[in-house]
Amino acid sequence: MPIKIALINAGSIILKLFKVQNQLENSEKKRSMESKFSFLINLLVLQCLAVVCVSQDFDFFYFVQQWPGSYCDSAKSSCCYPTTGKPAVDFGIHGLWPNYNDGSYPQNCDSGNPFDESKISDLIGNMRKNWPTLACPSGSGETFWSHEWEKHGTCSESVFDQHNYFETTLGLKQQTKLLQALKTAGINPDGSTYSLENIKDAIKEGTGHTPWIECNRDSSGNSQLYQVYLCLDNSGSILIECPVFPRGGKCGPEIEFPSF
Repeated sequence: MPIKIALINAGSIILKLFKVQNQLENSEKKRSMESKFSFLINLLVLQCLAVVCVSQDFDFFYFVQQWPGSYCDSAKSSCCYPTTGKPAVDFGIHGLWPNYNDGSYPQNCDSGNPFDESKISDLIGNMRKNWPTLACPSGSGETFWSHEWEKHGTCSESVFDQHNYFETTLGLKQQTKLLQALKTAGINPDGSTYSLENIKDAIKEGTGHTPWIECNRDSSGNSQLYQVYLCLDNSGSILIECPVFPRGGKCGPEIEFPSF
């Protein structure tokens, strides 16, 4: 149940209980009923707190990496290199996203904990290399990272503080080494077309787990490898088989792996 709805319902119940208390003011059983009323209020408060806590729980994480060549050669998006220069020819991090087993996901869970670059100052160099922005207008990454933390990261506060969230995500990129896994299987970012199943098999061989591949279309309408999803348990520390795959972004049996 969303927090806002839960609190509205709780407020309505509390109001009704206070009305009951007022009706009991002149009752001979006032003392006994007041004791019961106090117990009900305390119980309701505990239930409300439980709802708030549960509302931020989740089942697993998606770890999402994107291929910059497909981002930049897309009919639907513009591409601007970061102010720090063209990113490395490698997959870049998109994000680490809490998710539910039914395919839905929490978002924007804590407006009181906004992105604070000073909390990750020791990670900035690594972030610019491995988590670059390609959005226009050009930026150094802070807007992208802020969006990822505030939309997704704040929903993982039961597991990560801000620094741990970004540090863990950076570590996952080094752990999975997608481009290396693909190259080992003879799949190179040279504009060639490859079997979707071969791409999945190569990544599974390299990471130990089945990926979800998201495709987009280039300016000529060809399906191309865009994003790779892997899953982690709700501690964010163990790669697992994905409980559910995302909707949309489906690929054909043969897809391009564009250069960058």
